[in-house]
Amino acid sequence: MAKRKIKQRPKGKQERQGYWPRIVIKFHDYVELPYEDGVERYLGKQRIGSWESMVKEFPGLGLRRLFTALKPDRIRSLVDQARELDKTYDPPDLFGFFVADCPPGVAPERLVEAFGRWPTVECAYFDPPGSDPTVDPSDDPRFANQGYLGPAPDGIDAEYAWPRADGSGFDGGDGAGINFIDMEKGWTLDHDDLAAHGATLLHGNIGNHARSHGTSVLGEVCAVDNQIGCIGVAPGIASVNVVSYNGSSRPDAILAAIGHLQFGDVLLLEAQDKVITGEGIWNAMPIEIFEVEFEAIRLATALGIVVVETAGNGKNDLDTFTSGGKAILNRGSDDFRDSGAIMVGAATSTVPHERVKKSNYGSRVDCYAWGENVETCASNSVGSKLMYTSTFKGTSAAAPIVTGAALVVQGIAEANLLYRFSPRQMRAILSDPATGTLSADPATDRIGVMPDLRAILQGNVLNLAPDVYIRDFAGDTGDPHSGSISASPDIILRPDTVADPQASFGEGSGTENDKNLGYTAKENQDNHVYVRLRNRGGSDAPNVKTRIYWAPVATLITSDLWTYVGEVTIPNVPTGDILTVSDPITWPAAAIPGPGHYCFVGITGTQQDPGPDPADFLDMNNFKQFIRKNNNVTWRNFNVVKDGFWSGGGFGFAALPFLAPGAPDKGRDMRLDVVAKLPRGSKVQLEIPAYMADALEFRPPFVEFDAKRGVARLPVNPHGEFTLGELFFKARSRAELKLLVRIPERYRKNSYEVFVRQLWDDFEVGRVTWRLLPGGRTKPPARKKKSK
Repeated sequence: MAKRKIKQRPKGKQERQGYWPRIVIKFHDYVELPYEDGVERYLGKQRIGSWESMVKEFPGLGLRRLFTALKPDRIRSLVDQARELDKTYDPPDLFGFFVADCPPGVAPERLVEAFGRWPTVECAYFDPPGSDPTVDPSDDPRFANQGYLGPAPDGIDAEYAWPRADGSGFDGGDGAGINFIDMEKGWTLDHDDLAAHGATLLHGNIGNHARSHGTSVLGEVCAVDNQIGCIGVAPGIASVNVVSYNGSSRPDAILAAIGHLQFGDVLLLEAQDKVITGEGIWNAMPIEIFEVEFEAIRLATALGIVVVETAGNGKNDLDTFTSGGKAILNRGSDDFRDSGAIMVGAATSTVPHERVKKSNYGSRVDCYAWGENVETCASNSVGSKLMYTSTFKGTSAAAPIVTGAALVVQGIAEANLLYRFSPRQMRAILSDPATGTLSADPATDRIGVMPDLRAILQGNVLNLAPDVYIRDFAGDTGDPHSGSISASPDIILRPDTVADPQASFGEGSGTENDKNLGYTAKENQDNHVYVRLRNRGGSDAPNVKTRIYWAPVATLITSDLWTYVGEVTIPNVPTGDILTVSDPITWPAAAIPGPGHYCFVGITGTQQDPGPDPADFLDMNNFKQFIRKNNNVTWRNFNVVKDGFWSGGGFGFAALPFLAPGAPDKGRDMRLDVVAKLPRGSKVQLEIPAYMADALEFRPPFVEFDAKRGVARLPVNPHGEFTLGELFFKARSRAELKLLVRIPERYRKNSYEVFVRQLWDDFEVGRVTWRLLPGGRTKPPARKKKSK
């Protein structure tokens, strides 16, 4: 039978721009129709609908198939494959989707209403032309660099993942091996920063009006590393191609892309659209609100293709959107439908990142990225190859950053784990708050998290990065903890060098958890410091540098109290949590302040797992985070003394002096606690400056004042905890305190511990711990004589 000739659509202004008003019709799955253009000739014969009355009301009306990019057999094959890969995938009959072009002068709403009356039609809706998420650079200053590539919280830290010639970074960290397709309307594919990829237009046509938009998107994702212009998040991806819905439809463009992608490849959907529902007009919405776009996206994710979708720039709360009374974008609703795509909102470029005003938001939004001040490639209507911009913005700019992150993670997974993540796995990884940067106010912004590639690589899902740590106490495993922060067994002070440090102190030595390996510094000679490290990460840590400082014994040891001792590099700390020992750091005799009265601070790190900068500790908020959450830094704030009833304490007490400093940045209210678990009959006193006693309103007879020395002595519980009330500590103050301890003679054959801790906002920021050992020293250790 000869095919019927289809009437040509009128060549109006909209047609010349590649679009003619149309509606999408979805017949119920039980309706059997051949999937071909001109299918209306079967409708009357099969009693599917009153086509004659439709043509009478709308002269010139015709039906054509929606999907034309792939042949029906190829679509069936993809659906079957998707069912095998994703057992939750329950597709509709994709061959039930048709398009009806509106005859001249006919409003789409009239056609929707007319087809909606047919019992054989499941749904009918207006298919608007769509638009790129809008870009308006006029109100933003130009940035000189691509801050979104930098470390969190500013950016996604793509730089950390890139493989480099010096061996740092990660195989696949530039997206190598992964294919990528961008769907929108136009590009300049031979731009100087993109041409090396050899990108091909696979479907549709390039429209001049959208060239700059698409060029900017590709620049963010994959601008090549050619010493020209900018660089993309994933500059080394296997292939870059594009599909256009200019002169086509978005669902058809999505299917065209699906036909060229494999499991784990990435598809970016740069589109948004307006929809009119019974509940109102919704501008700039994500395209999955439309039935056929949703099904096309769902087919892609069921096939294992990672789909990234812009949330749109309509300022809309997506949770409140309803279609046919159903809250299809609200994850808390029973009507929520999940396409499997990663939906991306937009935030400010500055920290803390706030949702930009135009970005849509809600529980459906998984991730966010910079939505302003994005530096990337640009073009114009005639395809300039040399243009750049620093003001690309909106969800258009945010989605490519997250797309690049997906390509990087997938490339690293394939290169190192020998498999790829599924779309839902990838979405869970990129949207995990534990490995991403929260927005300024998550409860209000509601745009998910910005992925942090460093945290993802160091986290439990990938764990490919080295994770070197130096223990705070013998049972420390490198996780954030609430245990001691000042009794590290991994800084070992010795008066002499040892022949084989690894055999003496390393894995299998029998001394792994011995916290008493450190000696008191020996006078008039060089002493030696050894460092022990572990690596619980997924790869060996090369060239791990550790810096050692000493500080006076104090309950708060910020970096303004530190004095540099030296540093040592371990050529390799192997993965597997193996205790690895350094060569010795020589501590010159002239630099030692005096035996027994010091504490060590150690900072360790490698290029892929750097330690903090000492300057960071001058901010108390940073300090609070570092001391418990950063396993690259530790203290050995640990004095070992002999219980000898030194005369310096008076009245038969051993004297344990220490400093209680103020914060380095500003004055703050803090408190001190003394914890002692000594035997019955023991006595403990805390000697404090008289001004502290006055401020706390301590009065005789329970407090002894020494007016000549300006101090007061408070009785302390020797069998538990004693809390000194909260005091205002001036910035950089250095209060001199002394703990006085007396133990009955019959108990002096045992060892005991006492400690003083300093707290800020009920958070321990430091402590001094003393071990009282049995022995017969009857006077304080002699201090080193200073050379003249």
